[in-house]
Amino acid sequence: MAMTRKKKRLAMLGGAGAVLALAVVLIFVSLKDTVAFFHFPTEFAEKKIEPGRNVRLGGMVKKGSVVRGEGTKITFVVADDKNSLPVTYVGILPDLFREGQGVVAEGKLGEDGVFRADRVLAKHDENYTPREIAELKEKGVWEGKDKKE
Repeated sequence: MAMTRKKKRLAMLGGAGAVLALAVVLIFVSLKDTVAFFHFPTEFAEKKIEPGRNVRLGGMVKKGSVVRGEGTKITFVVADDKNSLPVTYVGILPDLFREGQGVVAEGKLGEDGVFRADRVLAKHDENYTPREIAELKEKGVWEGKDKKE
């Protein structure tokens, strides 16, 4: 029994769809630990994230933990509700970086248990307004969708 052109086309499309589905599944399985935007300190403790692996650490900057060293070196502690993790960073911090505020640090966990950040991102809440726009609003110049009436 010979296959018609329509049946051959459907068989090819079905085979291509199966290969594509398998590829997507393999990608998601291989990225399952890196799909999260960041890991909290508790996840570092529970998952035993291996030192030397590039990851993102997120949480709150613990109050009283920020220590400025020589030049642009800074150390601070990132905490969640259960655990905390010391962080070192060399560079210029974002303007929104403050104790008690949210932060995401990109880098690697060292063998000594200290997270060495290559990049620090300060988080803000949805009510944040950049300083420049706040000044324009105060002067009555801002014409954005959230302009004060």
